[in-house]
Amino acid sequence: MTDDTQLNNIIAARIAEQGRITFADFMAACLYEPGLGYYTSAGRKVGAEGDFYTSITVHAAFGRVIAREIARMWRCMANPGRFTLVECGAGNGRLACDIMDYLREREEGLYDGLTLVLVEREPTLEEAQRTMLANHADRLSWLSPEEFAAGDFTFSGCLYSNELIDALPVHRVVMTTDGLREIYVTIREGAFVEEPGDLSTPEIAEYFRRIAVELHPGQQAEVNLNGPKWLSAAARALSSGFILTIDYGYPAQEMYSQKRNLGTLLCYHRHQIEENPYLRLGLQDITAHVDFTTLMKRGEELGLVNLWFGEQYRFLLAAGIIEEIEEIERSDIPDGEKLRLRLTLKKLIMPEGGMGDTFRILVQSKGVDQPDLLCQRRIGG
Repeated sequence: MTDDTQLNNIIAARIAEQGRITFADFMAACLYEPGLGYYTSAGRKVGAEGDFYTSITVHAAFGRVIAREIARMWRCMANPGRFTLVECGAGNGRLACDIMDYLREREEGLYDGLTLVLVEREPTLEEAQRTMLANHADRLSWLSPEEFAAGDFTFSGCLYSNELIDALPVHRVVMTTDGLREIYVTIREGAFVEEPGDLSTPEIAEYFRRIAVELHPGQQAEVNLNGPKWLSAAARALSSGFILTIDYGYPAQEMYSQKRNLGTLLCYHRHQIEENPYLRLGLQDITAHVDFTTLMKRGEELGLVNLWFGEQYRFLLAAGIIEEIEEIERSDIPDGEKLRLRLTLKKLIMPEGGMGDTFRILVQSKGVDQPDLLCQRRIGG
């Protein structure tokens, strides 16, 4: 039943006023309603005290490997001048801090001309980011997502994101005997319920045509129209350089295969998976896996070059995770701590049972002539 909370009442009032709403609108309110949404309200979301873990909470080595690749990107750019890093959805700034610490320690030439721009929707996180990145305070600036998308901001360098696109609101659809139908949210007898209807926008049908996918009868799926729009803003802002996207997802044919007959939508609350998005509104995360095929196709239309796509473990192995592990082994920390760190880092690269193949990484470029990145190196035999 519908909880008697401020956010529930706001969404219920909208439905009463305008009729049923798309799931995308419902998800947007749950995650981003000012002051009440999951990502726009105070509280720790990531780590042991939050609702889920991500790669950055495992060990600083993840950010340090990303920093190794960023340094390689800088070297691939001819006379870049000032190099700008942009992180979209920076959270408490942990990943940015690990990257900046490495670059200050190992890449003085890059660090001397470096600027870090944090694009963040939740205004109270700025204080946490300032604290986390205090050692790099003279290089920081902030943009709201609206300012980022407005088109006035341009830069040369690298834009990166970690688990951003999976949290963008999605439409939900189902294939019926009458064709593709959209799943809407309405209220009956005080409870949020779903009902099918005509597609709210022709963009949904066009989405499936572009990736050459037809759902099976009875199959449900998510359609993320916001991901390509975000990429359009990123490509417009990037005058030259790279876009590095880290998230969990699949190529389209795998994403929309029949074995995912109910789609990929999941919720997270205190490290427990929840399949019902109509509980704990604003208090649990709602996510859907990313269709990387659409990001690559849209990137090409925007003038981006798809340089590399693959599992996280392949990226990390090629870009320097082994070197990070070897540095730990050469350090003077106790052997017991070294063992603990080895086991910890396995979570990042284990292809089964860890994060190694759950997460994928996409690297795109613009205006860079034949870049030679670390992730493009062959690994193994």
